Amino acid sequence: MPLGSPPLPFRRDAMLERLAADHFDVLVIGGGITGAGVALDAASRGLRTALVERDDFASGTSSKSSKLIHGGLRYLQQGDVRLVYQALRERQRLIDNAPHLVSVLPFMIPVLTRDGPVSKKIAKALRTALWMYDLTGGLRIGKRHQRLAADGTLGHCPTLPADKVSSGFVYYDASADDARLTLTIARTAARHGAAVANRCEAVELTKRADGTVDGALVDTGDERIHVRSSVVVSAAGVWADEIRRLDEGADPDSIRPAKGVHITIPWHLVGNDIAVIISVPRDKRSLFLVPWGQLPNGTYEHCYVGTTDTDYSGSLDEPQTNDDDLDYVLGALNHSLDTTISRTDVTGMWAGLRPLVKQASSGRTADLSRRHTVTTSDSGVITVTGGKLTTYREMAEDTVDAVLARLDRRERCRTKRLQLIGADGYVTLPDDHPDHRLAHRYGTELAEIKALVAMDNTLVRPLVTGLPYTRAEAIHAVRHEMATTLIDVLTRRTRAHLRHREATLAAAAGVAELIAPELGWSEQDIEREVSAYRDLCYHELVASRRSAATAQVTA
Repeated sequence: MPLGSPPLPFRRDAMLERLAADHFDVLVIGGGITGAGVALDAASRGLRTALVERDDFASGTSSKSSKLIHGGLRYLQQGDVRLVYQALRERQRLIDNAPHLVSVLPFMIPVLTRDGPVSKKIAKALRTALWMYDLTGGLRIGKRHQRLAADGTLGHCPTLPADKVSSGFVYYDASADDARLTLTIARTAARHGAAVANRCEAVELTKRADGTVDGALVDTGDERIHVRSSVVVSAAGVWADEIRRLDEGADPDSIRPAKGVHITIPWHLVGNDIAVIISVPRDKRSLFLVPWGQLPNGTYEHCYVGTTDTDYSGSLDEPQTNDDDLDYVLGALNHSLDTTISRTDVTGMWAGLRPLVKQASSGRTADLSRRHTVTTSDSGVITVTGGKLTTYREMAEDTVDAVLARLDRRERCRTKRLQLIGADGYVTLPDDHPDHRLAHRYGTELAEIKALVAMDNTLVRPLVTGLPYTRAEAIHAVRHEMATTLIDVLTRRTRAHLRHREATLAAAAGVAELIAPELGWSEQDIEREVSAYRDLCYHELVASRRSAATAQVTA
């Protein structure tokens, strides 16, 4: 396979040198799932490719999704058969190309006698819809939907109200750690020759005498460098209008952000062994209850619940879960389950913004299309917007096709069967295997984690008390995954913050001290990093109107 440039170690310093020295065919602005996908597609086609991300890879929407790789049953119910077909096809490609990161996940829709997402009256119509879902592409996963009796439904989720459960439907989709998937795609792009760097903000688009773009000035934190490129792609998600402002000089107001909120609770409060769909009282929406953190005995550590879908008008950089969001999610939980879950049970939460494209017709954000668009400005900036996590690869293919048209070149897309780092030679381990969890995160790179432990057996210890992540994973993150801050390690390289914020906060100083020698941090640097993480926790609590003191945020 031709490469645009020989691969560099996935280290920020080496990448910055190349960004400053080389001339690229394409510069991608944005290190979320779409930008990473564009970089991989371009580099694998032999284009000299650069990618810059203002913050960290997947630090925006791409680490704050529902973590589902799915066709979207509700899109089928809305009549968007083409989108569902496309998404189910891409779902299967992800399962094939990243089997260590993407897992088949069964979903159950309970049929209740009253007050449920599905009543007996419409159960027949749902069964027809599920057959359509299977035939549209769901069967690619190797399983078809099933009808369950009441006892089978309760067996999968014993906290459902037994006196209301009539039956249930089970169908199959998939899930993935969204941040880890994005990072792995970016690393795979680098392996194919792309120059990839985080914490590099594009502050100005540079132009030739004829007004066409020829690169960008990028602030690395220490200096500004001119990244020269024949074509520039904006894959900035909800920040797409900011890049268009740099290009066009005015805000095009083309993005309608929609906020999606999730909360994490202890698994024993729900007890579901598969994902369950519950209804929201007096609303047409449903929420997912997804078990998280499987243990060898088949139980789980946590369950996350979401997502909401509401208009958002606040800061794009700091969306928070507020009081109304919590009431909405907890209200749905307590309406649908025979249990009581309160705010004190919530161990983590996150809020992300979907970059929906504004449409002429108004209405709920939940009803806006998840299709993507690729446009080219008068100066030649190619912008990709919209879409969803599952269809990132096809979004990237369409975008690189537009890049090649600008370059007057032809190269066929190679990502349909391109395996991501960690997939080559990967063999799924049994659930009770001691390396199952690590293999599911690192694939064949598990050997690197084990090598770290072999050199220092203290690295097998937990990174955060009560969570499965090890100290070796933090060391691997800063050595091989371009983690440069404590927040990178705690929120994205691991998901400790999302799973149990207070336990993670208690461990933050120790984690900072662990990675400090790797990053050359002084005592002042350690204090700064811990303070930044403490501030993150504090702002989450303030937004949800909980007392910071109760969580010992200022301890």
